[in-house]
Amino acid sequence: MSTQIQELGLSGKEFVMFSTDWCGYCKRLKSQLNENSIPFREINVEEEMHYAAFVEEVNGGNRVVPTLLFSDGAALTNPSIAAVKEKLASL
Repeated sequence: MSTQIQELGLSGKEFVMFSTDWCGYCKRLKSQLNENSIPFREINVEEEMHYAAFVEEVNGGNRVVPTLLFSDGAALTNPSIAAVKEKLASL
């Protein structure tokens, strides 16, 4: 997992949302993050396929989105906005 963090240059309260264009859960979480002024980077796993393996790795072989990767190496799958805020507060 640290390979992805190094590759993405994540530090502090930075995180990446792995998503797809068609994912309703991704759209909802993006909207909630924007409404709460929480900055994030988004990577579409269908456009940047090499990240799909990471998403599958942290989700038991399933390509579940949204999957968030935080600078401490923690990953959250389809989290609520409250769970994201709680994780960011712990960083």
